[in-house]
Amino acid sequence: MKFSVLMSVYYKENPDFFDKALESTINQTLKPNEIVIVLDGKLTTELYDLLDKYKTKFPGLINTIQLEQNVGLGKALEFGINNCKYDLIARMDSDDICVPERFEKQINFMVKNPDVKVLGSWIGEFEHDPEVIESVRKVPVEYDEILKYAKTRSPLNHMTVVYWKNCVIEAGNYQTLLMNEDYYLWVRMLNKGFKMMNIPEILVLARAGSDMFKRRGGLRYIQSERQLQKTFLEMNFIDRKIFLFNIATRGLVRLLPNSIRGFIYKTLLRK
Repeated sequence: MKFSVLMSVYYKENPDFFDKALESTINQTLKPNEIVIVLDGKLTTELYDLLDKYKTKFPGLINTIQLEQNVGLGKALEFGINNCKYDLIARMDSDDICVPERFEKQINFMVKNPDVKVLGSWIGEFEHDPEVIESVRKVPVEYDEILKYAKTRSPLNHMTVVYWKNCVIEAGNYQTLLMNEDYYLWVRMLNKGFKMMNIPEILVLARAGSDMFKRRGGLRYIQSERQLQKTFLEMNFIDRKIFLFNIATRGLVRLLPNSIRGFIYKTLLRK
C-alpha cells in the first residue's frame, strides 16, 4: 500500500528541528512513497537550503507546494490534502520525531482493518532531549471510547494520525479554526460515522515546553474555543450542558498564567 506523508512548514520553524523531523520521517522501516510539504508563505534561506538538501539526496520523494502568503495551518493542510497522490495519508509535524517503526505499524493496521478511517497513537512529550520523556499524552484506543472522549477533548494526537484521503475530503477537509483545525475535523468525521482508533503506544516524540503552553492561552485562543464549542453544539455533537462545561473548564485553562497552565497539562492532563 503506497502512502503520502503530509507536512506544513512556515518561516518561524527551527531548521534543526525541521531537519530532525524530516530525517525521522524518511528513516522508517516502511518508507513513505512521497512527502508533501506545504510551504506556508515565504521561508527563510536556511529552511529552503534544508529542503534543497533533502530533494537532492532523495530525488522524487519530496513534493513542495509554495503558497505566496501565510494562510495558517488549516488552509495549508487543505492544499496539502488535495495535492497528495495516494489514498492513504500520514500526518507529521515539522518539529516532532517519528519512531522508526511508526509507519510500518500504522499502515499495516490500516490495510488489515479497512473499516478504520483514522488511526492515531500516543505521544511522548519532551522539551530538550527526545530520550527524556517528560509526559505522555494517552488517548482512548477503541472507537466507542473515542466518540465519548471527543465530547470534551480532542481524541487524537494530530501529528500521529494516518487517514484515508477520501474520508477527510468527504467530511469537508481541513478548515480554518485557530489551534483547533484538527479537533474540528475529527468531530465532523465522527458525525459522519467514520471509525477511528488509536494504537496504545508512543509512535511520535513531540516537542513540548513553555512555548507550547504559551500558545494555548490568551484571548484569541479563548475566542476560538468558544467558536469551536458553539459549532459542536449547532452540529448536535454536544448538548448545552456539555457546552457550558467545556466553556467553563477549557476557558479557565486558557486564562491561567503560563506556568500554571503548563503544570496542569503536564500533570492533570497527561500520564
